[in-house]
Amino acid sequence: MVEVLLLVGFVVAAFVGYNIGGATTGPAFGPAVGADVISKSGAAALMSVFFFIGAGTLGQRVVTTLGEDLVTGGSVFTLETSIVVLFFIGGALFVGNFAGVPASTSMTAVGSIAGLGIATNTLDWAVMGEIAIWWLVAPIIGFWVSGVVGRYFYSAIDRWVAIESTEGALFELDRSGPVPRPVLGPNTTRRELTGGIVVIAIGCLMAFSSGTSNIANAIAPLVALDNVEMTPMILLGSAAVAVGAFTIARRTLDTLGNDITDLPLTAAIVVAVVSSGIVISLSAVGIPASFVIIATMSIVGLGWGRATRTVTVRQGIKGEKEPTVSVGALTADEMPAIGEGDASDVPSAADLFNPSTSARVVLMQNVVPILSTVGALVTFAALFAFVW
Repeated sequence: MVEVLLLVGFVVAAFVGYNIGGATTGPAFGPAVGADVISKSGAAALMSVFFFIGAGTLGQRVVTTLGEDLVTGGSVFTLETSIVVLFFIGGALFVGNFAGVPASTSMTAVGSIAGLGIATNTLDWAVMGEIAIWWLVAPIIGFWVSGVVGRYFYSAIDRWVAIESTEGALFELDRSGPVPRPVLGPNTTRRELTGGIVVIAIGCLMAFSSGTSNIANAIAPLVALDNVEMTPMILLGSAAVAVGAFTIARRTLDTLGNDITDLPLTAAIVVAVVSSGIVISLSAVGIPASFVIIATMSIVGLGWGRATRTVTVRQGIKGEKEPTVSVGALTADEMPAIGEGDASDVPSAADLFNPSTSARVVLMQNVVPILSTVGALVTFAALFAFVW
């Protein structure tokens, strides 16, 4: 019976990993895919490799945080409770992926484990509070850092890298020889190639940081058991993430790469740098970061910063001039100097930003973790009261 339950646990953990691949590939490579720098299949391949590297290195620290620190009772994670926790993590993520909206994997996992902790009165509220505070602060940091970059430094960065998207793919496969090899697209310029390499490299960095933070969401409840080793579980979880990256992630890549925004490459680079920097910083101190929300708020903050260039800080404080706050500013080829120009210089948000899709993203990012937390709490309360 124990062997059967353990096999079920492995299957559920793989299901969670599959949905993690679907939920996190979009934030990491959505900007690159949306800017036509890389194909969805290429993004999935890079996601698989660098997620595994991150999971096998720094990811073990976060596994310990979720498996040992968040709940205080040493016997809380039994085989049965671990399977139920993983079921709610995977189920909630599947809802988000099915809707084509990347849910926050970390928030969903922590919420499920918190539901178990509340039901058994073993939740470490200090650890939970620290995690929750950073969940609130990190997107704000992402918004404001991107906003400052958009307002004061974006134009200089754009001139420095001079990244412009041309028609057609950045790379194509030359199939004239016995072995297909990648070659530059017919319209690819040297500067576009440089920018493309940069944004792909940053996407790989984000995939690495996703591995450090998110592998715990799939395997921590099982690794907490005495007879389950961490290394085989990391291999299992990473393989499942790869499957999700090549399949269900195509929908979330469309959402973050096309439906929400049609990002210029320079904007994609800024968003990726800010998001990955915050995620890596939080992972270094053992905080499971909300990858999706940070990336989304960074996109909004960058467009906001660009749009407010028409008004100086002094004019804004005195109410002398009202800006048109629009992330559509990211599509502008040239923005006026700070304080110059008027609202008509700012393109419409519709040129870049899809409000209905963005509202759907924000809604699902909050609803999915709530469903996971409440569902786990109610289920465990009933199981401990009437079954176990």
